[in-house]
Amino acid sequence: MIIRVKVKPNAGEQSVERIFLPQLDMTKPAEEVYYVKLKSPADGGRANLELVKVLKKFLGKEVKIKSGFNSRTKFVEVLE
Repeated sequence: MIIRVKVKPNAGEQSVERIFLPQLDMTKPAEEVYYVKLKSPADGGRANLELVKVLKKFLGKEVKIKSGFNSRTKFVEVLE
């Protein structure tokens, strides 16, 4: 399963919030997005490492970043 994640590095706290964004086409279901606040800065890949740890703890499953390594919007694979 692939999930969309919006990341906020350099936040004062760690948190994960699951939100649903409405679609312009009302016949489609709302899009699920995870909004993750991280304490680590974005430089050196430290925020990506923290993101994997935080999502693993929140979801209870292994995760792997598929795309968006240098972006605040990432697509993450949840491994079953």
